[in-house]
This record gives sequence, structure tokens and C-alpha cells, in this order.
Amino acid sequence: MNPDNIKDPKHYSRWKIEPVQFMMENEIPYAEGNVIKYIMRWRYKGGLEDLHKAQEYINLLIENELENSSE
Repeated sequence: MNPDNIKDPKHYSRWKIEPVQFMMENEIPYAEGNVIKYIMRWRYKGGLEDLHKAQEYINLLIENELENSSE
């Protein structure tokens, strides 16, 4: 793999702020961060699969919130 693809992936570097930079600077938790990551890149990398991945993380967040709110 080309090292430039790791340090400067096109599906993220097109933005003014890369998702990882935004998430780290704002201390975004893991699941929420993955939603951001997959939503930002779906048109440029993973297509429909990335939307499904984002949806899975959203579903996990919803399930967790429902479990915690019923206690």
C-alpha cells in the first residue's frame, strides 16, 4: 500500500478538517466518531456499505441509550 494513502487518503483529505482531527479535538466517543467517519466518506470510498456501517453504529447508540434510560 502506498504510504500516502495512509497519511493522506483522498476520501478524507478533501475536507478542510479530516474526521480524525475533528473527533480527536472534540473528544468524540468511538461510536459517534465512526458515524461521522462513515457518513463523510460514503460517496468517495465505501458507498452503500459505509452507509450501512454508519447505520449500525447509530443503532448501537440508540440501543445503548434505551437501555440506560430505562434504568
